[in-house]
Amino acid sequence: MSSITSAELNYLVFRYLHESGFTHSAFSLGYEAGINKCPIDGNMVPPGALITFVQKGLQFVEMEANLSNSDTDVDDDFSFLQPLDLITKDVHQLRQMIREKKRNLQKEKDKESDKEHELVRARVREKERLERQERQERQERQEKQERQERQEIQERQERQERQERQEKEKEREKEKEREKDKDRLEKDKEREKQHDDHIDTEMTTDQEDVVTVKHDENGVSGGPEPMDVSTSSTFQACEIPSSDVTILEGHTSEVCACAWSPAGSLLASGSGDSTARIWTIADGTCRSSVQNGPSNVLVLKHVKGRTNEKSKDVTTLDWNGDGTLLATGSYDGQARIWSTNGELRSTLSKHKGPIFSLKWNRKGDYLLTGSCDKTAIVWDVKTEEWKQQFEFHAGPTLDVDWRNNVSFATSSTDNMIYVCKIGENRPIKTFSGHQGEVNCVKWDPTGQLLASCSDDITAKIWSMKQEKYLHDLREHAKEIYTIRWSPTGPGTNNPNQPLVLASASFDSTVKLWDVEQGKLLCSLNGHRDPVYSVAFSPNGEYLASGSLDRSMHIWSLKERKIVKTYTGNGGIFEVCWNKEGDKIAACFANNTVCVLDFRM
Repeated sequence: MSSITSAELNYLVFRYLHESGFTHSAFSLGYEAGINKCPIDGNMVPPGALITFVQKGLQFVEMEANLSNSDTDVDDDFSFLQPLDLITKDVHQLRQMIREKKRNLQKEKDKESDKEHELVRARVREKERLERQERQERQERQEKQERQERQEIQERQERQERQERQEKEKEREKEKEREKDKDRLEKDKEREKQHDDHIDTEMTTDQEDVVTVKHDENGVSGGPEPMDVSTSSTFQACEIPSSDVTILEGHTSEVCACAWSPAGSLLASGSGDSTARIWTIADGTCRSSVQNGPSNVLVLKHVKGRTNEKSKDVTTLDWNGDGTLLATGSYDGQARIWSTNGELRSTLSKHKGPIFSLKWNRKGDYLLTGSCDKTAIVWDVKTEEWKQQFEFHAGPTLDVDWRNNVSFATSSTDNMIYVCKIGENRPIKTFSGHQGEVNCVKWDPTGQLLASCSDDITAKIWSMKQEKYLHDLREHAKEIYTIRWSPTGPGTNNPNQPLVLASASFDSTVKLWDVEQGKLLCSLNGHRDPVYSVAFSPNGEYLASGSLDRSMHIWSLKERKIVKTYTGNGGIFEVCWNKEGDKIAACFANNTVCVLDFRM
């Protein structure tokens, strides 16, 4: 290998000094080294030649340091050493430095690999934990479902046994009545023979005796305690006669909803047969009739062709404020708006699950729907388009209720209550406190207080002024299905009467609550099975309740007792008063709707 001469090196240094601007140093070196006598052609030497030469030398030393005697190629982890190291250290020292760097680098790689393995193991452990948890939850749900099924079977058997016992008792009572009637007839005949001139007087006396006997037999004396209202003493005495009942037939499946028009004598009903119906109810008293002809009813079909299609069940309905439009909600997730002549005005489609609740606002420009798809939607009735969808709940939306024309409350199976407002993307108020599904929410007449009831066996009263509930009402023994505010107090047509809340429960009772104190006023214990519906009369003096025991009771709130009762042929899902307060409608599981005259 050829080596560089001193003359060549001096020339490279001379060029470096000259190019770097060290003119005097370059002159001194050129004079002393005789650069002008050097045979090197300066035009052949590129600028920066010395720097290039030194860099290549350093690279060579670095490569030499990275190559061991047995290496034929540069290592994959080839490292560039610092120039100072290359100048000041020999090849042996440089090789030691490189080996140390390689060892440190390998340690770092091993640490990274261990971290990755640990992360993988942690993910596997977490996945196994989640799978175990999911299996456990699945097993718990299955066990809970099996327990509920067993309980339902047992309750059905108990109800059936009770019904059979009641039927037998009724039959025995009827037999006794027939015997008594027979005895009375024989006595009447004897009196007619002996006192032919005083027949009218004797008959009047006899009728008075009958009433007295009936009261004595039913044990009116020795009344119940004020807080626990018993009813067995009044059943026979206040049974609504069949002459005051109109039975509306036509539905082919259970009737689960009914509502009077606020404008007149129209009654709407919704059924599992995929239809709603608008019945025209004549003014005045009923005349013990069964109405099913085409002249008095409009059939609002929710599916073309055959009925009883399960996905088209009419689950809820509501009239607008002036009674000109009827809205229905269905199992197919669609809301529909109908005119009073049965014309389908609008079909509102956006929900992805059954609609459970539906309400008009007071102004009548918006319709609110709550669905199994966990959302609530406000619809603009004029444009027939959805205005806003509210997606806050983690479970199906069970009930909705307007506070005013632009804000409303929603409840869900997720135990939560949200107060929402049109135009707002988040709830303006969140009420959490229930430990079970919240079945119903209702604003009081002023819109200041919100009542709710739940499967956690409590009802609660909330205020927009605070986060926690005002009152926690805990006197029921089973799930509370529904609640209603009385039409009394400020903001109502009966401002001088106190505001009362009624709650209906699966424990077969209806309870009335003092709203200011949050205390129980009384418990109305007249039903034998779950109570599904309660409704206050427009004047706030009476309360109607409907139960799965097939009976509807009308209670006097002043006397806290049953004043009228009616027993049909199926469980009752809903009861409602007309605006005059002289008729009550009840919808039954045996496919009928009954209209009852109420006179006191």
